[in-house]
Amino acid sequence: MEEEKKTVRAVERALDVLLCFTSESELSLTEIAGRIGLHKSTVHRLLATLEDRGFVTRDSATDKYRLGLSILELSANLSHSDDPSAVLLTEMERLRDELSETVSLYVRDRTERVRIQAVQSTQAIRRVATVGARLPLFVGASSKILLAFAEPSVRNSVFSDPAWPATLDQQAFLKQLDEIVLAGYATSFEEREPGAAAVSAPIFNRSGKLVAALSVSGPSNRLTPDRMHEYAPTIKEAAKMMGSMLG
Repeated sequence: MEEEKKTVRAVERALDVLLCFTSESELSLTEIAGRIGLHKSTVHRLLATLEDRGFVTRDSATDKYRLGLSILELSANLSHSDDPSAVLLTEMERLRDELSETVSLYVRDRTERVRIQAVQSTQAIRRVATVGARLPLFVGASSKILLAFAEPSVRNSVFSDPAWPATLDQQAFLKQLDEIVLAGYATSFEEREPGAAAVSAPIFNRSGKLVAALSVSGPSNRLTPDRMHEYAPTIKEAAKMMGSMLG
Protein backbone atom coordinates (compact mmCIF):
# COMPACT_ATOMS: atom_id res chain seq x y z
CA MET A 1 0.00 0.00 0.00
CA GLU A 2 1.37 3.37 -1.00
CA GLU A 3 2.52 5.42 1.97
CA GLU A 4 0.13 8.22 2.88
CA LYS A 5 1.38 11.69 2.02
CA LYS A 6 2.31 13.38 5.28
CA THR A 7 2.35 17.09 4.40
CA VAL A 8 0.34 20.12 5.45
CA ARG A 9 -1.40 21.74 2.50
CA ALA A 10 -1.35 25.24 3.95
CA VAL A 11 2.41 25.02 4.49
CA GLU A 12 2.91 23.70 0.95
CA ARG A 13 0.97 26.65 -0.44
CA ALA A 14 2.94 29.17 1.62
CA LEU A 15 6.20 27.65 0.40
CA ASP A 16 4.91 27.75 -3.18
CA VAL A 17 4.38 31.49 -2.72
CA LEU A 18 7.96 31.97 -1.53
CA LEU A 19 9.34 29.86 -4.38
CA CYS A 20 7.74 32.26 -6.87
CA PHE A 21 10.54 34.68 -5.99
CA THR A 22 13.36 32.42 -7.21
CA SER A 23 13.24 34.07 -10.64
CA GLU A 24 11.59 37.44 -9.90
CA SER A 25 12.40 40.03 -7.25
CA GLU A 26 8.92 41.60 -7.19
CA LEU A 27 5.51 40.14 -7.98
CA SER A 28 1.92 41.31 -7.73
CA LEU A 29 -0.87 39.36 -6.05
CA THR A 30 -2.32 38.49 -9.47
CA GLU A 31 1.05 37.25 -10.76
CA ILE A 32 1.62 35.04 -7.72
CA ALA A 33 -1.90 33.61 -7.89
CA GLY A 34 -1.40 32.80 -11.57
CA ARG A 35 1.93 31.09 -10.97
CA ILE A 36 0.73 28.74 -8.25
CA GLY A 37 -2.82 28.26 -9.58
CA LEU A 38 -4.79 29.51 -6.57
CA HIS A 39 -7.56 32.06 -6.12
CA LYS A 40 -6.38 35.55 -5.31
CA SER A 41 -8.31 35.54 -2.03
CA THR A 42 -6.40 32.46 -0.87
CA VAL A 43 -3.07 33.90 -1.96
CA HIS A 44 -3.88 37.19 -0.26
CA ARG A 45 -4.36 35.38 3.08
CA LEU A 46 -1.09 33.51 2.61
CA LEU A 47 0.75 36.72 1.80
CA ALA A 48 -0.77 38.47 4.82
CA THR A 49 0.57 35.73 7.10
CA LEU A 50 4.00 35.74 5.45
CA GLU A 51 4.13 39.52 5.66
CA ASP A 52 3.20 39.43 9.33
CA ARG A 53 6.14 37.08 9.99
CA GLY A 54 8.53 39.14 7.88
CA PHE A 55 9.00 36.65 5.05
CA VAL A 56 7.57 39.01 2.45
CA THR A 57 7.04 42.75 2.32
CA ARG A 58 4.64 44.81 0.19
CA ASP A 59 5.58 48.01 -1.62
CA SER A 60 2.69 50.39 -0.98
CA ALA A 61 3.53 52.43 -4.09
CA THR A 62 3.46 49.53 -6.58
CA ASP A 63 1.36 47.07 -4.53
CA LYS A 64 3.94 44.40 -5.34
CA TYR A 65 5.53 41.91 -2.97
CA ARG A 66 9.16 40.98 -2.45
CA LEU A 67 11.08 38.82 0.02
CA GLY A 68 11.42 40.17 3.55
CA LEU A 69 14.17 40.31 6.13
CA SER A 70 13.21 37.02 7.75
CA ILE A 71 14.53 35.25 4.64
CA LEU A 72 17.90 36.95 5.15
CA GLU A 73 17.92 35.97 8.81
CA LEU A 74 17.40 32.32 7.87
CA SER A 75 20.03 32.34 5.12
CA ALA A 76 22.57 33.89 7.50
CA ASN A 77 22.41 30.70 9.55
CA LEU A 78 23.18 28.34 6.67
CA SER A 79 26.17 26.14 7.43
CA HIS A 80 28.69 27.25 4.85
CA SER A 81 30.70 24.10 5.42
CA ASP A 82 27.76 22.11 3.98
CA ASP A 83 26.69 24.59 1.31
CA PRO A 84 28.42 23.86 -2.02
CA SER A 85 27.28 27.18 -3.51
CA ALA A 86 29.32 29.04 -0.89
CA VAL A 87 32.26 26.68 -0.45
CA LEU A 88 32.97 26.23 -4.16
CA LEU A 89 32.50 29.77 -5.41
CA THR A 90 36.20 30.64 -5.44
CA GLU A 91 37.08 27.50 -7.40
CA MET A 92 34.25 28.22 -9.83
CA GLU A 93 35.67 31.69 -10.41
CA ARG A 94 39.12 30.19 -11.02
CA LEU A 95 37.67 27.80 -13.61
CA ARG A 96 35.78 30.64 -15.29
CA ASP A 97 39.00 32.67 -15.54
CA GLU A 98 40.82 29.68 -17.04
CA LEU A 99 38.21 28.75 -19.67
CA SER A 100 36.49 32.16 -20.11
CA GLU A 101 33.01 30.62 -20.10
CA THR A 102 30.08 30.60 -17.68
CA VAL A 103 30.42 28.12 -14.82
CA SER A 104 27.36 26.73 -13.01
CA LEU A 105 26.62 24.38 -10.15
CA TYR A 106 23.50 22.16 -10.24
CA VAL A 107 21.85 19.88 -7.71
CA ARG A 108 18.95 17.50 -8.15
CA ASP A 109 15.58 18.25 -6.58
CA ARG A 110 13.31 15.28 -7.22
CA THR A 111 12.76 15.21 -11.00
CA GLU A 112 14.37 18.59 -11.71
CA ARG A 113 17.81 20.16 -11.50
CA VAL A 114 18.34 23.51 -9.81
CA ARG A 115 21.16 25.95 -10.48
CA ILE A 116 22.44 26.90 -7.03
CA GLN A 117 25.46 28.96 -8.07
CA ALA A 118 26.79 30.59 -11.24
CA VAL A 119 29.81 32.61 -12.30
CA GLN A 120 29.17 34.51 -15.52
CA SER A 121 31.59 34.57 -18.43
CA THR A 122 33.43 37.86 -18.91
CA GLN A 123 33.12 37.63 -22.68
CA ALA A 124 30.86 40.06 -24.53
CA ILE A 125 28.80 37.26 -26.07
CA ARG A 126 27.98 34.79 -23.33
CA ARG A 127 25.36 32.51 -21.93
CA VAL A 128 23.88 34.10 -18.80
CA ALA A 129 22.98 31.57 -16.10
CA THR A 130 20.30 32.52 -13.55
CA VAL A 131 20.72 31.18 -10.02
CA GLY A 132 17.58 29.40 -8.84
CA ALA A 133 16.52 28.29 -12.32
CA ARG A 134 14.82 24.90 -12.45
CA LEU A 135 15.32 22.68 -15.47
CA PRO A 136 14.17 19.18 -16.49
CA LEU A 137 16.41 16.20 -15.82
CA PHE A 138 16.00 14.62 -19.24
CA VAL A 139 18.01 17.13 -21.29
CA GLY A 140 21.31 18.97 -20.88
CA ALA A 141 24.83 17.99 -19.80
CA SER A 142 24.26 18.57 -16.08
CA SER A 143 20.97 16.67 -16.14
CA LYS A 144 22.73 13.68 -17.65
CA ILE A 145 25.44 13.85 -14.98
CA LEU A 146 22.90 13.97 -12.15
CA LEU A 147 21.12 10.93 -13.60
CA ALA A 148 24.16 8.96 -14.77
CA PHE A 149 25.64 8.84 -11.26
CA ALA A 150 22.31 8.59 -9.41
CA GLU A 151 20.69 5.58 -7.78
CA PRO A 152 18.44 3.43 -10.05
CA SER A 153 15.39 4.60 -8.08
CA VAL A 154 16.15 8.19 -9.07
CA ARG A 155 16.36 7.24 -12.74
CA ASN A 156 13.08 5.34 -12.49
CA SER A 157 11.28 8.32 -10.94
CA VAL A 158 12.46 10.56 -13.78
CA PHE A 159 11.55 8.04 -16.48
CA SER A 160 8.04 7.68 -15.02
CA ASP A 161 7.53 11.45 -14.78
CA PRO A 162 4.64 12.59 -17.02
CA ALA A 163 6.93 15.37 -18.26
CA TRP A 164 9.23 12.83 -19.96
CA PRO A 165 9.04 13.53 -23.74
CA ALA A 166 7.33 10.74 -25.65
CA THR A 167 9.83 11.23 -28.48
CA LEU A 168 12.86 10.51 -26.27
CA ASP A 169 13.85 6.85 -26.34
CA GLN A 170 14.58 5.68 -22.79
CA GLN A 171 16.81 2.77 -23.80
CA ALA A 172 19.00 5.01 -25.95
CA PHE A 173 19.12 7.51 -23.11
CA LEU A 174 20.16 4.80 -20.62
CA LYS A 175 22.94 3.71 -22.97
CA GLN A 176 24.12 7.31 -23.14
CA LEU A 177 24.16 7.50 -19.33
CA ASP A 178 26.31 4.36 -19.13
CA GLU A 179 28.77 5.92 -21.58
CA ILE A 180 28.87 9.07 -19.45
CA VAL A 181 29.79 7.05 -16.36
CA LEU A 182 32.72 5.53 -18.25
CA ALA A 183 33.87 8.90 -19.63
CA GLY A 184 33.36 10.82 -16.38
CA TYR A 185 31.72 13.78 -18.09
CA ALA A 186 28.74 14.72 -20.29
CA THR A 187 28.17 17.20 -23.10
CA SER A 188 25.14 18.81 -24.69
CA PHE A 189 25.09 20.69 -27.97
CA GLU A 190 21.96 22.74 -28.67
CA GLU A 191 19.85 20.14 -26.85
CA ARG A 192 17.79 22.44 -24.64
CA GLU A 193 18.03 25.67 -26.60
CA PRO A 194 19.49 26.68 -29.98
CA GLY A 195 22.94 28.25 -29.88
CA ALA A 196 23.90 26.89 -26.46
CA ALA A 197 26.33 24.14 -25.47
CA ALA A 198 27.66 22.76 -22.19
CA VAL A 199 30.02 20.21 -20.70
CA SER A 200 29.54 18.89 -17.18
CA ALA A 201 31.31 16.66 -14.63
CA PRO A 202 30.18 15.14 -11.30
CA ILE A 203 31.28 16.46 -7.92
CA PHE A 204 31.58 13.78 -5.22
CA ASN A 205 32.27 14.61 -1.59
CA ARG A 206 34.96 12.82 0.41
CA SER A 207 32.52 10.04 1.24
CA GLY A 208 31.97 9.36 -2.45
CA LYS A 209 28.45 10.78 -2.52
CA LEU A 210 27.31 12.71 -5.59
CA VAL A 211 26.79 16.29 -4.42
CA ALA A 212 26.39 18.37 -7.58
CA ALA A 213 27.13 18.72 -11.26
CA LEU A 214 29.74 21.23 -12.36
CA SER A 215 28.94 22.78 -15.74
CA VAL A 216 30.74 25.03 -18.20
CA SER A 217 28.42 26.54 -20.79
CA GLY A 218 28.55 29.04 -23.62
CA PRO A 219 27.57 29.78 -27.20
CA SER A 220 27.74 26.72 -29.44
CA ASN A 221 29.94 28.52 -31.97
CA ARG A 222 32.66 28.69 -29.26
CA LEU A 223 31.89 25.52 -27.34
CA THR A 224 32.06 23.18 -30.31
CA PRO A 225 32.05 19.40 -29.67
CA ASP A 226 35.83 19.31 -30.19
CA ARG A 227 36.38 22.22 -27.80
CA MET A 228 34.17 20.62 -25.13
CA HIS A 229 36.13 17.36 -25.29
CA GLU A 230 39.32 19.42 -25.04
CA TYR A 231 38.00 21.18 -21.91
CA ALA A 232 36.67 17.96 -20.30
CA PRO A 233 39.88 16.94 -18.45
CA THR A 234 40.19 20.43 -16.95
CA ILE A 235 36.56 20.40 -15.79
CA LYS A 236 36.88 16.88 -14.37
CA GLU A 237 39.98 17.91 -12.43
CA ALA A 238 38.20 21.02 -11.11
CA ALA A 239 35.24 18.87 -10.03
CA LYS A 240 37.60 16.49 -8.22
CA MET A 241 39.26 19.43 -6.44
CA MET A 242 35.87 20.83 -5.43
CA GLY A 243 34.77 17.47 -4.09
CA SER A 244 37.80 17.32 -1.82
CA MET A 245 36.66 20.60 -0.29
CA LEU A 246 33.31 19.16 0.80
CA GLY A 247 32.71 17.11 3.92
